[in-house]
Amino acid sequence: MASDRPNLRGEGFAWRMAVLYGAMFALAGTQLPYFPVWLGAKGLDSNEIGLVLAAAMVVRPVIVPVATRMADRFGWSKGPLVAAAWVACATFVFVAFGDGFAAILVAYAISALPQALMLPLADAYALRGLAARAGGYGRVRLWGSVTFIAANLGGGFLLERLGAGQMIWPMVALFAATALSASLLLPLPARRPETSEPQGAATSLWRSRSFIAVVVAASLIQASHAVYYGFSSLQWAAKGLQGPTIGALWAIGVAAEIALFAVSGRVMAWLRPLDLIGLGALGAIVRWAAMAFDPPALMLPLLQCLHALSFGATHLGAMHALASLGADRQGATAQGDYSVVVAIVLAVEMSLAGVLVEAVGTYAYLAMAVSAAIAGAIVLGARRWGAG
Repeated sequence: MASDRPNLRGEGFAWRMAVLYGAMFALAGTQLPYFPVWLGAKGLDSNEIGLVLAAAMVVRPVIVPVATRMADRFGWSKGPLVAAAWVACATFVFVAFGDGFAAILVAYAISALPQALMLPLADAYALRGLAARAGGYGRVRLWGSVTFIAANLGGGFLLERLGAGQMIWPMVALFAATALSASLLLPLPARRPETSEPQGAATSLWRSRSFIAVVVAASLIQASHAVYYGFSSLQWAAKGLQGPTIGALWAIGVAAEIALFAVSGRVMAWLRPLDLIGLGALGAIVRWAAMAFDPPALMLPLLQCLHALSFGATHLGAMHALASLGADRQGATAQGDYSVVVAIVLAVEMSLAGVLVEAVGTYAYLAMAVSAAIAGAIVLGARRWGAG
């Protein structure tokens, strides 16, 4: 019914959501590179740092499917997101005051539980609220990419000024900013909980071939970035590239992603979500196949522009496909299940990447190209049976 559709254009829904994405990805852009630095300053060795970081991956399959299904079953939208953001902020303070490996590991594992919920709940909320605005998601989500770059650069400045041992406090501040931004979001129209829903209906998404195709294909493409995420900077440094050049190459990739998000309204007008995932697979195949043969430095900026496809197109396609397949009643469930599968596949491919890089160097990218090619084959198969 028309009354069920959110009509929030004039109420600031989009800019409030953009502020939340900006805060969330500023946090990610600080936490990803500089949290391990802080752990090292606290005296943890490499193995201990690895175990602490792995805690976030271990808890995701435990908490996300349960919490997102509860959110959908009871018709919750903004509430769980706000709660997750504030609990993540509060529990991360305990991480900041942790002393010693065991205390930090326990505190971070607890903090990782609400952290794991924040992005799938935010994406589900945004896609539902922006449903009436064609292309709105991409134009809102791009601000997360902008602040991610800014945080990468700003974090380096803070590291010089504050020192590694104090880098935890900018993260605490960004957790608070994220929680405050979530609190300022507009409530979406209430949905009545599905009390008459049959037992086990929450798993019905996995009975859909289209849902499985989207989740598996997009996960394989996103996980194919494993060698790039884990080892590209080391490989470029070994080629003689300096730190500012390496940073600029990473920035080019994210800038290309931002450019795609900025024009996503036009793109979505003539491409279906599955088409975008297929483009992501194609971009990843070309990108990783070229990277496998150690291309000259002059080619790297051009290859980095393919991040717009390998990451950006895949992400846009997956988000819009999941929003459609999950519809109103299973939007959070679709996002949560997808985030879990991505985490699992990425963890597997990251582990494989380390072994392959050690054994064959840049040829490890060929395995990533194979991962993307399998995804492309899944997309072609899904198109044959008419999936969207």
